[in-house]
Amino acid sequence: MGTDLIVGQFNDSYKPIMDGVGVCVENYTRWLNKKHGSAYAIVPHVPRYKDNDPFTVVRYPSLPLLIMPPYRLGIPWASPPVGTFLTRTRFTMVHSHSPFVAGRMAQRTALRHGTPHVTTFHTKYREDAHRYLRSNRLVEIFINRVVRFYDSCDAVWTPSEATKATLVDYGFRGEITIAPNGSDLEHPTAQEYRTYREKGARITGAPDDAFVFLFLGQHRWEKNVELIIRTIGRLNEHEGLSSPIALVFAGEGYASEMMRRLARRVGIGDRTKFLGRIVGRERVKGLYARADLFFFPSIYDNAPLVMREAAAFSVPAVVAEGSSAAEIITDGKNGFTVPNDPDAAAAILHRLMDDRDLIARAGADAALTVYRGWEQIVDWVAGEYERIIETRRMRIRKRQ
Repeated sequence: MGTDLIVGQFNDSYKPIMDGVGVCVENYTRWLNKKHGSAYAIVPHVPRYKDNDPFTVVRYPSLPLLIMPPYRLGIPWASPPVGTFLTRTRFTMVHSHSPFVAGRMAQRTALRHGTPHVTTFHTKYREDAHRYLRSNRLVEIFINRVVRFYDSCDAVWTPSEATKATLVDYGFRGEITIAPNGSDLEHPTAQEYRTYREKGARITGAPDDAFVFLFLGQHRWEKNVELIIRTIGRLNEHEGLSSPIALVFAGEGYASEMMRRLARRVGIGDRTKFLGRIVGRERVKGLYARADLFFFPSIYDNAPLVMREAAAFSVPAVVAEGSSAAEIITDGKNGFTVPNDPDAAAAILHRLMDDRDLIARAGADAALTVYRGWEQIVDWVAGEYERIIETRRMRIRKRQ
């Protein structure tokens, strides 16, 4: 495989406002730089944040996205130095992870250099559009524009079959390649696990005998966080629980304060910890090490990275039946599925709390079947880039 790739990874979010797409961009850039040439993360500027990645992060100006905090709206045309960088860097490939500002930047950069433009469809944009536009006609206009963007790219990837089905449902009729996500967290040794578990206990404040349910992600109703809170509220009402309960939320978002109020209203305010934004992978490792179950019943996410991260620490995920996240879960084997109903879900969690051996077996199987490392995935990505570049070259030769 060649090592002369020069790749721009474009996205509308990045540290410290991290989500699964930002983690994907970080690891694509990291491993491409490490093994396959040069790569740059081209992302919005965030005030008072200083980059310390082992690769170049190119920041373009941005403003707060008021309708969707903490995200920011990029205004790249306000920074001539960024435009100069994109013009002078001899990209062999550009890869966008959003069809909006970052995607348009990637599109223009690819045209300027005559290089292929790969894009990955990560997110269910229709759900977001309905929330903010509140008009079916406007939503369909918006989705049609999104599909036209994907139509204009040289290659379209999605991280899962469920994500692919979503894009097809939007009306995209082109070829789609599955490019799965990975985890940058490695399986810890026994000693590392003990160290991280102690760290997680300090971060969460959970008692030694507490059964810890963990959610890590954006605090948005679309993530089905209401089901988490109401389910644990119902579970807390069960008699004869084998352990005290601790519910831990890590992350931030527009629903954070409402989630706190709901937790108090259902009687688990004193059992619920809201940690806010967690910056630093060492702290994240501590959370996974202290968790007994990773409760992630989102019906919004397509291919959540956090499930693979939890699996690195042998923590099985609890997901919603029929969700995209459930695509990689076999109930009772490498994780667990629950109905989208608090009473039914609480009954299942009660049984699981009484069967630690089953949880341990599912966690061990998740470590083998759900976990995937980014290095292996980016090796495949680099090979795909080279194949796409060569295909483009051959097509140009035939025209000449």
